[in-house]
Formats: sequence, structure tokens, C-alpha cells
Amino acid sequence: MRKPLVAGNWKMNGSSASNKLLLDAILAQRDSFASVDVALFPPALYIQQVQSALTGTGMHWGTQNVSQFDSGAYTGEISAAMLRDFSCQYVLIGHSERRCLYAELNLDQVFLDHIIAEKYEMSVKHGITPIICIGESPEEHSMGRTEEMVARLMDIVIAQQGVEMLSKVVLAYEPVWAIGTGKTASPEWAQDVHSFMRQRVAKHDANIAASLRILYGGSVKGNNAAPLFAKPDIDGGLIGGGSRDADEFVQICQAAVQN
Repeated sequence: MRKPLVAGNWKMNGSSASNKLLLDAILAQRDSFASVDVALFPPALYIQQVQSALTGTGMHWGTQNVSQFDSGAYTGEISAAMLRDFSCQYVLIGHSERRCLYAELNLDQVFLDHIIAEKYEMSVKHGITPIICIGESPEEHSMGRTEEMVARLMDIVIAQQGVEMLSKVVLAYEPVWAIGTGKTASPEWAQDVHSFMRQRVAKHDANIAASLRILYGGSVKGNNAAPLFAKPDIDGGLIGGGSRDADEFVQICQAAVQN
């Protein structure tokens, strides 16, 4: 049985003082969701603070991006080896905001998918579990191209690294039309896409597909998490804004326990 995972992406939010308050409030209720894997993704400047707070609690931490290179003249980048110095267990790769807001916007989409595959390989090499984000834009969604867009990145990752490497990753379906918009995919829609993703992997290896954790990300809140997490192919959530509100985040984590 796949253990649920709730990942809290803080994005570019927080301060030392507000982070402490948030972490203290979440940890105070940790017993209520101890059976769920929980990982927090602060801005890189605060990884050490989060590491200090979460060490020994059973919770995990990671970072919001990683370089596809080991080292070198790559100003502003952070390598997987550096992240290991802070015992990061997870890293987000290919988040829609990285695709839409930064240099990725100017890259050919297939070339970008290859970069994501390289970041994935680098993370696994250093013992960090990548959470690979996959999803379609509003335009692609309206054109009925969801499965096409999801399959393209999955196929590149499998072709470039082999299906066996998927035993060391987490996938996250994050429809771009639902990120920060307040719109959430219905549980039925999300389940259909998650099932498609799992079946795509099963064509190569049924055992890896059965054990692969696939998260849903897109305006998940305390009041809609339970119906999503109840679906058989949804193994938790990638949470954005809700992860910066302790009560909201704890409620989401508790919803994963119930399912």
C-alpha cells in the first residue's frame, strides 16, 4: 500500500520569524497525522532553519528547484550535492511556475522536458527523491490535450532514464489552470488523470506503477482535500498557499490520514 505524502511548497514566502511560528504550530499537531509522510519546501535561504526544526520529528524537507549540473559557473544555481549537505530528502522539479515565469518560457517544450529529466537524474544520483511536476496549461486543457501533455514528459523521462528510475521518484499532477486560481480539478477528473499516468507506467512495469506515488496539486484546501485523497490513484497533495497556514495545512494532512 502506498503511504500518503503531503508536500508543502512555500514558494517565495516566509521570514525567519514567521517560519518559526508556522513550524511550531504544525509540529504541535504532528501526532494527528503521524502516519502521513509530510515534506516542507521553503525558499533555499531557510532550508537550514527548517532542517533544524524538523530533525527527529519524522517530517521531511526539500527544495523548490535544483540544477542539472554537479558544479561549475552557473550563477544562482544550487546543486544536488549542496542540498545533501542539508539532508534534503526531496526536491521539486518542473514546477509550473518555473516553466511559466522564468527562462523556461523561452525554451522549446521538448527541450525543457529533457532538462527536467536531467535534473531528475542528478537528484537520484545524490539520493534525493525528485517530485516531478506534470500538467497542462489552460489552453491545452480547453483543447482536450491533457493526456497528450502529461504523456509527453513521462515518455521522455522513461526513454532517457529507464522505467526503473521511477521507483525512486514521486510524480505530481498539477494542472496549470488550477495553480493559485482557486479552481480545483474535480476528484473524478483528477482521478482519471492519475489513473492514466499510472497506466502509462504500467505498460513498462506493473510493479513500479503499483508502488509509484502520484500527488495532486492545484488549489488543495482543507475543505476539498478529503474527496481528492479518497480516490484510489491519488496519493496525497502538492500544496501551495495552504502550506503557509498552519491550521489549513494540518487539516490537509489529517485528510490524508482518513484515506
